[in-house]
Amino acid sequence: MPELPEVETVKRTLSQLIINKTIDYVTVHLPRIIQRPDDVVQFCALLENQTFKKVERRGKFLRFILDDLILLSHLRMEGRYGLFQKGDQVEKHTHVTFHFKDDTELRYKDVRQFGTMHLFEPGEEFLKPPLHKLGLEPLEANFTFDVFKEKLKNRKTKIKPLLLNQEVVVGLGNIYVDEALFLAGIHPEHTVDQLKDSILKKLYDAIIITLQNAVDAGGSSIKSYVNGQGEMGMFQQQLKIYGRKSEPCYNCGTLVERIVVGGRGTHFCPNCQLVN
Repeated sequence: MPELPEVETVKRTLSQLIINKTIDYVTVHLPRIIQRPDDVVQFCALLENQTFKKVERRGKFLRFILDDLILLSHLRMEGRYGLFQKGDQVEKHTHVTFHFKDDTELRYKDVRQFGTMHLFEPGEEFLKPPLHKLGLEPLEANFTFDVFKEKLKNRKTKIKPLLLNQEVVVGLGNIYVDEALFLAGIHPEHTVDQLKDSILKKLYDAIIITLQNAVDAGGSSIKSYVNGQGEMGMFQQQLKIYGRKSEPCYNCGTLVERIVVGGRGTHFCPNCQLVN
C-alpha cells in the first residue's frame, strides 16, 4: 500500500495542486529518503528555481516533470504529499518540504520512513534503477491480451507471486491481486503454466476491471492512505474478497479463507476459485 490506483489518484490530485509552481528551496529532514544523488545538499541545490510542469505515474512511482529534471517518488507503505500554506503547523514525520515562491509548500510525510526520491536528467530515469526493469502498465493501450499472455508464457511459478512481481505487470499489490484472482475465478496457488488461454483472458480482463474501478473510486483506504488533499479512497467498500476472512463469499456463501502465498496474506473462496 499504496498500489496503482492510489498512486494514480495522488498523481491526479497533485496535478491540480502544484503545476506551474516554482521551487524556492527544499528542506530535507530525513536524508535516507533521498536515493539519488547521494548528496542531499546537491539534491536541494539542483531543485532550486525548478518549476513543476507535469505529474505522471510509472507503476507505483510518481514521476514529477520539472524544467530540466525528473523527480521520482515512491510512497512505499505510508508516504503522502500535501499542499500547505507557509506558516501552517508542520505535522510530525514531515521529512521533505518543497518551498514554493508563492509561499505555499509541498510537504512529504512518511510515518514508516520507507519512501524514496530519485533525481534524474530527462530520459535517464528509464535506463537506471528503479524504473529500468518495470513491466507492463495494465491501464495503458499497449497492455493487450497477447502481450500479457506472452509475458506469462512458460512460467511455472504460482500466479499470485507472479502478479506481484513488478517486472511482469506494474502497480499490482496484495489487495488488487486478490480481487482480480477472485473475479477471474483463479486459485492464488495455481501455477501459471497450467492456466488455459481462456482462463488467462478472464484474468487479463479482471486486472483491468479491478484497477479501473479502484481508480474511479479514488483507491482503497485500508490503513492510512489519503490523496494529496487529505481525502480517503472509497474502493474498500467494493472489495469482494480481500480482508474478508471467515465471511461468506458474495457469490456462493462459502466462508472466505486466508492463507499465506509467497509470504503474503492471501484471501480466496475455496469454492469459486480454481484449486491447484
